[in-house]
Amino acid sequence: MAQTFILSCESTVDLPYSYIEGRGIPVLFYHYTVNGQDYVDDMGRDPEGLTKFYARIAQGALPSTSQLNTYDYMSFLESLLAQGDVLHIAFGSGMTKSVERAQEAAQALREKYPNRRLVVIDSTCSSSGYGMLVDDAADLRDRGESMETVEAWVLAHSHRIHHQFFSTDLSYYRRGGRVSGAAATIGTILNLCPLMHLNYDGRIIAYGKTRGQKNAIREAVNVMRAHAEGGESYQGKCFICHSDCLGTAHALRDAVVQAFPNLKADDIRICDIGTIIASHTGPNTAALFFMGDDRPR
Repeated sequence: MAQTFILSCESTVDLPYSYIEGRGIPVLFYHYTVNGQDYVDDMGRDPEGLTKFYARIAQGALPSTSQLNTYDYMSFLESLLAQGDVLHIAFGSGMTKSVERAQEAAQALREKYPNRRLVVIDSTCSSSGYGMLVDDAADLRDRGESMETVEAWVLAHSHRIHHQFFSTDLSYYRRGGRVSGAAATIGTILNLCPLMHLNYDGRIIAYGKTRGQKNAIREAVNVMRAHAEGGESYQGKCFICHSDCLGTAHALRDAVVQAFPNLKADDIRICDIGTIIASHTGPNTAALFFMGDDRPR
């Protein structure tokens, strides 16, 4: 079916570029810096990209990221407006203020292209939860829904995609201020995993801790039981992502399959956390995403 509008996103959706490209979704790429050198968030286009990234971290490199600026958005969105109306779903404002630059660019472009419709939505989501929201929007687009209908659906559902995650490596959370230095040291000694989620506004909230990965997985599944649409009868999309800990992602998937009889292993998409978000989480973070009730405020 011919697309009646252009749906676009940013590289922090943490889905493979080949998948996003195959769905006909243009992407605006973030960059990151390591040892003074700039790199593009390649979304898996380079099969060795993440391996190289984690090798640099292992050697002591501290990657940094920056926001997209108004010019980045102007160039990207204007190229799309030349083709048609645009619905751009932006990386959540709880993670970055880039979306404010997107809104500034959109306002200027609406004046320049008065006969085009351009909408920018703050996803309030992150990583593959953001990807799940964009994927759902693409499903609606491909079913022939109007841009207005898809926009309304995204605004109504973005706060309902739950982001439940944990980490067995606290060093990067210490660096980002999510965990204090003393807590990180004690947590490492005691094998503690902080439990985190995104709140309604898309901000990271650390709400508890468990001892060991198995207990963290059990807690993530319990949260899904409590909040997923239909509880244990849930049969919607379920995504998992991880930063260099595929074994943990598989264990999390198996626990979800065991708890939710309507989900099979092949139904659950497992993705890598991309270089931008992994620059802040470091290795050994795993996250679970599903549709449920409104996230906590």
